[in-house]
Amino acid sequence: MYEILTVAIAITLTTSVFVCVKWRNVRCVGKTPMSLLAFSAILFTSGLDVGLIMFPLVEFPVYATEEAYSFTNPLAIEFGFWGFLVWTFYFLTTFYFCVVEPKLGLFQYRPIRWINNLIIIATCAFTAYLFLSYAPSYIVGISLFQQYLLVGLIIFIGVFSSTDIRYIKLLSIGSSALFIVLTLVMLGFSGASVSGYLESMANLTGYFENIHRFISPISDYHGWYLSWWFAWSIMIGQFVARFVCGLKTWQLLIALLVIPSVAIALWFSTLYYYFYNSIAVTGMLSWAMVTLGVIFVINSLDSLIRLYTDNLDFSVEQLGRAQYVLGNFLLLVTLVLLYQLTPLKIEWVGLVVIGLYVVIYSLVFKHRKKLRDSFMLAEDS
Repeated sequence: MYEILTVAIAITLTTSVFVCVKWRNVRCVGKTPMSLLAFSAILFTSGLDVGLIMFPLVEFPVYATEEAYSFTNPLAIEFGFWGFLVWTFYFLTTFYFCVVEPKLGLFQYRPIRWINNLIIIATCAFTAYLFLSYAPSYIVGISLFQQYLLVGLIIFIGVFSSTDIRYIKLLSIGSSALFIVLTLVMLGFSGASVSGYLESMANLTGYFENIHRFISPISDYHGWYLSWWFAWSIMIGQFVARFVCGLKTWQLLIALLVIPSVAIALWFSTLYYYFYNSIAVTGMLSWAMVTLGVIFVINSLDSLIRLYTDNLDFSVEQLGRAQYVLGNFLLLVTLVLLYQLTPLKIEWVGLVVIGLYVVIYSLVFKHRKKLRDSFMLAEDS
């Protein structure tokens, strides 16, 4: 498993560099281009979930004590699991679905189409299952019944939100704004001085000094994260590609690497200040984090449901709003229960995605002349 992940990551990074050099000035335009602000918000909120909000405070103590992570500080480890380099996965798939797929149509092949949609549905359900699993860590005293009730409500809202394109823009920009506000509020309540906060942020240099270590799994837990990123990459690329607003390839790479990573760095540095100075997060701050985490989950579910229903032509217009909502709700609830009651794991989905990568790489190589000719025609025009 480690070997497969390491090879897959190395090939993905190498391909991203090749694409950025070879086709650096190709303009990437999606089917529904939006402003850079809206695109950035959709990218950030669709490509992440509740884990960004809630995991760090739980994980910092682990990274501070376990031998596998002793080569640097906990903030650098956390950032390495969520920021910068891993966003090249999203860059590669976003470029593919924005530029290459319209020319080759490989995801229209029936076997690829169905595998792709099964991956999206399985990962969509995993997002809800993850919240279900970690809810007791976020919400003290929540009962099992309340956990299921809350997850059911989140799934319902996510399904309903996916019925209209207006909701995704509103959700994305709104949750991004709330994220910024929460970061500032948390920072204010921490009592950190400017120098104290900058000292906390300075720990991020430990990531860049050890960036090579994050190309392969550091531990089983890191391997789980990388499988999760691969599982997400194929579908987030499809979704985000729709909204690209005419960026050149090199600009798209910078946008995907920098915009989310800066926001993640600011948030993690704030939480690390709390951890390092043993400041408890309680009361309204805790509830604010949970609320924003719930919104992030709804946002992710919205984007993924919207994607697989579009791919399968299960639109609101065809099914009717009531059948659309009920059908998707029951499907996702069933899959969440499968994650809960069976050995189904996200690592398996990640391996399937890597296998799909291999198939797509092979088909792109097979049709390389057609692809090259289409790029030449585009440059001539």
